[in-house]
Amino acid sequence: MPRPKQDRKICNPPLMQGFKPYGIPRHIVSSVALLYDEYESIRLLDYEGMNQDQAAEQMNVSRPTLTRIYEKARKTIAQALVEGKMIVIEGGNVQFEKQWFRCKRCFKLIGGLENHVRCKDCKIFCADELTPINNL
Repeated sequence: MPRPKQDRKICNPPLMQGFKPYGIPRHIVSSVALLYDEYESIRLLDYEGMNQDQAAEQMNVSRPTLTRIYEKARKTIAQALVEGKMIVIEGGNVQFEKQWFRCKRCFKLIGGLENHVRCKDCKIFCADELTPINNL
């Protein structure tokens, strides 16, 4: 019986919920899932320019585990690009540094209820308009 997966530490969720190929209607496109830890590995290694040891330490995983996560992320992104699929960023065994919410109306990210202010385009201002990201 394999050992249960350890939660990966993620600084914050991505600003977007995914990507869609340009010029293809959404109802025609199939999708692939990119997990939050896979997104974080791409962000740390490719965007932030960290080496694998630094990124593994930040995500609270071993370097070989980070390599496996990163390779799966690259394969998912390549499949989406080559086959014209939509990328949906969601789920996985992750632990955020704080509670995150997304506005149901404008999709803005809010880090903690104490930082919740009225969105300029939202007519209603209450906690009901927020969807928790950590509980997905």
